[in-house]
Amino acid sequence: MNQDGRATRVALVTAREALALDQDLPPLVAALADSGARVSTPCWDDGDVDWGHFDLAVLRSTWDYVDRIGEFLAWTDRCALQTRLVNPPEVIRWNTDKHYLLELADRGVPVVPTTFIEPGTEAAGALDAFLEGGDASMNVGVSGPFAEFVVKPAVGAGSKDTARYRRAERARALAHLGSLLAARRSAMLQPYLEAVDAHGETAVIYLGGRFSHAIRKGPLLALDAGLVEGLFAPEEITPREPEPAEHAVAALAYGALPFEAPVYARIDLVRDARAAPRVLELELTEPSLFFTHAPDSARRFADALLALQATGAGTAR
Repeated sequence: MNQDGRATRVALVTAREALALDQDLPPLVAALADSGARVSTPCWDDGDVDWGHFDLAVLRSTWDYVDRIGEFLAWTDRCALQTRLVNPPEVIRWNTDKHYLLELADRGVPVVPTTFIEPGTEAAGALDAFLEGGDASMNVGVSGPFAEFVVKPAVGAGSKDTARYRRAERARALAHLGSLLAARRSAMLQPYLEAVDAHGETAVIYLGGRFSHAIRKGPLLALDAGLVEGLFAPEEITPREPEPAEHAVAALAYGALPFEAPVYARIDLVRDARAAPRVLELELTEPSLFFTHAPDSARRFADALLALQATGAGTAR
């Protein structure tokens, strides 16, 4: 409820293709409505939406932005001039390009070793240098030469345009890398950390500046699979209680953000060959938050959002 007694108007921003796929929307809509908010689920690129009508616009499942990143970022700037956008444009601009992994590593956060290849670089030479261990940091946490590796775009979501290769599959990997660079997209090369096959990923979720819950994601990248079609790869999700080391790395990454803590954050962790957790990526833009796997989590998020609007603050802290 606003100070003038009017119900808080909240837009949970989605995309046309995602609206029926976002399993977080129904529980979050219900939690917000139970708290007295008026909730809508507009699409970010709907030109007929008056964003100034809302007290809050919350990015939830804008999963089609990858192929239109410039258009999406321009929209976030415009939307933020009309209402309070959560998370804010400066957070989104930072988080939608995975070069942020370099910044986290500089701040002492253990991340999956990553080599970035920029458009204009000769793909074959860059791939060969990677496979030969040209990056001195490459084998940190990897026992011996890595057997498999991953090629993916620096701006991407849902494992789209991402694939796993054996070292012997140089030609296939080179074609993939070359296609990304030819499209003027920065690319990433990472060793595939084999522990993920057994342990999966641990997604640690913060809501309102505090740890809320976590889930386990099963391995996503199969060998000999084609590139992901659609908005995201199918996921095997179960609840998980993070181990102390996972909590510690997640907290370290959360504290290393170059801005005040955002209202929601998901920190995806994998294990290296020493079983030490490493940050695979941060999800601050449009992450699934897996409310159906954690009782009361949708309510906690609704409370954090409405408290944010009530106080007029821009962030959780």
